[in-house]
Amino acid sequence: MHDTSLNLRSLVFLLVSIGLISLPHGWHIPLPLFGFFSVLWVWRFAAVWYSRCLPNRLVLFVLTLAGIALLVSQHGGLFGRDAGTALFVVALGLKLLEIHGKRDVYLIVYLAFIVAASQFLYEQSILMAGYILLVCAALLATLITQNAKQVQTLVAVKTAAIIILQALPMTVVVFVLFPRLEAPRWMWLQDDTKALSGLSNTLEPGSISELSLSDELVFRVRFAGDVPPPQLRYWRGPVYSRTDGIRWSATGNNNQSTVKPSFSGEAYQYTLLMEPRKENWVFGLDMAESFDASLSRNDLLQLQTSKRPSERAEYKIVSRPFYNTGAISPSEKQENLQLPANASARQLELVASLRGFHAEPEQFIGNLLNHFRQEKFYYTLTPPLMPDNPIDTFLFETRSGFCSHYATAFVYLLRIAKIPARVVGGYQGGEINKVGGFLEVRQADAHAWAEAWLEHKGWVRFDPTAAVAPERIERGVNVDLQIASGAVSFSPMVVESAALNWLKRSRQLWQSIDYNWQRWVINYHGGSQKQFLQLLGIDGVGELVKWLVGGLLLITLPLAWWLLRQKATATDKAVRYYRRFCAKLAKAGIEIRLGEGPKDFAERAQKQCPELAARIEQITALFIRLRYQADAKAGDLQALKTLVGGLRI
Repeated sequence: MHDTSLNLRSLVFLLVSIGLISLPHGWHIPLPLFGFFSVLWVWRFAAVWYSRCLPNRLVLFVLTLAGIALLVSQHGGLFGRDAGTALFVVALGLKLLEIHGKRDVYLIVYLAFIVAASQFLYEQSILMAGYILLVCAALLATLITQNAKQVQTLVAVKTAAIIILQALPMTVVVFVLFPRLEAPRWMWLQDDTKALSGLSNTLEPGSISELSLSDELVFRVRFAGDVPPPQLRYWRGPVYSRTDGIRWSATGNNNQSTVKPSFSGEAYQYTLLMEPRKENWVFGLDMAESFDASLSRNDLLQLQTSKRPSERAEYKIVSRPFYNTGAISPSEKQENLQLPANASARQLELVASLRGFHAEPEQFIGNLLNHFRQEKFYYTLTPPLMPDNPIDTFLFETRSGFCSHYATAFVYLLRIAKIPARVVGGYQGGEINKVGGFLEVRQADAHAWAEAWLEHKGWVRFDPTAAVAPERIERGVNVDLQIASGAVSFSPMVVESAALNWLKRSRQLWQSIDYNWQRWVINYHGGSQKQFLQLLGIDGVGELVKWLVGGLLLITLPLAWWLLRQKATATDKAVRYYRRFCAKLAKAGIEIRLGEGPKDFAERAQKQCPELAARIEQITALFIRLRYQADAKAGDLQALKTLVGGLRI
């Protein structure tokens, strides 16, 4: 049995739904595999009108082998997140070419549901959730059209929407109350090679300036009280201590810190929502005083998490802006005085002219900052290339650079003057979302600054960029304008009430919705559920089961009552006419028995009223076709009404 058993409109609706479901995977699976699926999909679409072009079994077998070969060549196997997703997509395309009846349609729809769900292995945004909900509604409508007496696309879509709306309350109850199983997770399917941008273990000339043209979100912060001023918004990340004169490397230190800083200043309490990333770094406000148990602080005073970095995670942290890290160990001092070679004559001359060899460290640091401030140094996203000797080239020739150029040159000169110093990478500033009341930090906010160790003060932050471009620290980065122009752009100094035009306010509104979606839905894990249930007074498995069963009954019982009532009040017209037919026969003493089917009742009635046998046969056949078969014709209902109305006993 081929396409003659399938309605043309229903088949087209199915293929369109499959196309919409598979479309986002064009960005997830290799192009050859998606191209292979696209060819199969177009082939099947053409076969709707030209059924002769459908492949035979031999061609299908060859196509299957080709699909397997592509999978192995692109992924090296069939296991893993990407390979598994590609396998389902290719299988879906192949199955489209052998639709022979309703059974194949059902199988394709169920396979398409799996392909739709696999989208969440790549993206979990509210937009993707809405898109998947729409395409799943289309799939559900496809199933409805396959079982309808007459294919009416709009009616099927409406019915699918009603079914989904009826299921939503139950979905919410199960989502909130059903125990969250943290393991096993599907994230083990995720490839470790997933491309994630951001700061790395090495710092080279131009590496941070590349990030400055990206509006990719890094983390969002909601403060419990006041938001710290821009000049205090330093979000600490990797510490770069070792250098070969060109590249600076972060020390691989995962040991829990033995340093016990003393803190002062206002305490800032905040919740930080980190986006997925490559490293296990958490960018806390410098300096973190207390933090979640899942976080630790290493000897470089950097926060690290025990959670999987490729997952979005939330942390509660308290930071203070002023601190004293105390004494420095001999090994730490040696590491932060390391230089790759002897200083050049020009470097020694500059340090000497700024009294680096004779004055107190703080005085020399002040002189060096004034040198950057008073001489013709420029802050730019596009400095000249400095491949060979970037420190000398920057200080004495180009005098143009981004934050990493200033920080590395500053630290290099301090080390020449025998002052322990190091480069710190992270983010500075962030944009306040006035609609949602939280701070957004993006890759464009990436920054590098310096730390110097001073007697009785410990590690102290110095930012040479602020000496050259104080607007970068005081006003922050205008991300949109900087990306659009490719040049350094700072946030405008305007009155707060007039700062946002309608476009920016709309974007911030959407970002606020996305933030709450990520925080309360995507990040709703076992720990979050436990805290929420405790607020409701639910403690223990027994109480949880009672709430879960009670919630489901509270939803299903009224819904079942409403559905049954709707069925009783809106009885099928065919049933109504058949009941009228049975009532007429009952007057002649031929009553339908309990549990007796239409055919059995017709046979008995024909025996008792042989003169009406033909009319009884016609009425019964029409009723069965209207009620139980999918091949009813447009005039069958009217014919049934006429035959029952004309029946005289």
